[in-house]
Amino acid sequence: MLVHWHIRSTLLALSVLTYVFTYASAADDTNRPPGVPTYRSNVSEVRVTFFATDQNNHALATLTKSDFAIVDNELVVRNFRSFTHSDETSLDVVALVDLSESVAPRIRATMSAVLQLVAGEQSIPDDNIAVLSFGGTSGGTPSGIHPAILCSSGCRAADAASKLLAVKSGGTTPLFDALIFAADFIAQHRRAGARPVLILFSDGDDTISLHSAREALQAVLDGGALIYSVDMGTSAYQASYHASNETSGSTFLRQISRATGGRYFSFSSSLRSSQQDNAATVLDAVLEDLRASYVVTYDLPNHQDGFHVLRLLPTHNLNLTFHSRNGYLYERSRP
Repeated sequence: MLVHWHIRSTLLALSVLTYVFTYASAADDTNRPPGVPTYRSNVSEVRVTFFATDQNNHALATLTKSDFAIVDNELVVRNFRSFTHSDETSLDVVALVDLSESVAPRIRATMSAVLQLVAGEQSIPDDNIAVLSFGGTSGGTPSGIHPAILCSSGCRAADAASKLLAVKSGGTTPLFDALIFAADFIAQHRRAGARPVLILFSDGDDTISLHSAREALQAVLDGGALIYSVDMGTSAYQASYHASNETSGSTFLRQISRATGGRYFSFSSSLRSSQQDNAATVLDAVLEDLRASYVVTYDLPNHQDGFHVLRLLPTHNLNLTFHSRNGYLYERSRP
């Protein structure tokens, strides 16, 4: 769960169950990243939402509190106040699709996968699904550096499906700008009680964005979405044979998924299976993770100002991997 760029972020479900939970104003700290929740010194409890996967990348629904420990700023926490299944039961799903020239050979397979994803799970209402794109051409019009909304609240309709199939690849790759656009879209459309999920289809490379990778990841973290990235790059096809071929784009996709508490996938499996299988794999993983999520709470272990790095580590089964966001910002109360 280590993330490059040294980005300060907050856990998916860090919240305070007692006493005070507040956002610092600009007057409090002009250097603090916007949207990062801040703990004050009278906060008594930290709350973390997470899920775990086994060596086969399957989520586990049978964890106990003795199966893991939390490392909070290098202090090991084993005594938890509470440990329960998460009560989240619904999703807001946004697919963000890279249509740029660099992924042109895989656009048809990708859009078929997106259509399968949209239609594949009837437990997610149509109003809770949207498809965005960047690069390429939609409806005969080049999108250029501006991301586009291909469909929202009606992606299963026939005209929406036709629009998705009509897109064409080409042009530059404003990935970082598109992530910020998607984060803003999620913030504006998020429903109370629903977990926002961003499924990113891309090779992870950026060629023209006005914003940086750091700004893009911070925007997604502020919006609270989990990112499930699907690597469309050439190296994704080669990864199962030559791990050293992974590109910086693939690395970025892995990092942004880890940082938000999601997962990384590649289309390498499409060498052996259909794009429908790929779409089903990603959506099944999202639903599996939702159903196997846990919430743990514990006493704040120290009152050190600044960013607290968090890691969840296995105590018995070392094949387990834990997925959560990677820290929170703590500040003492000020007069």
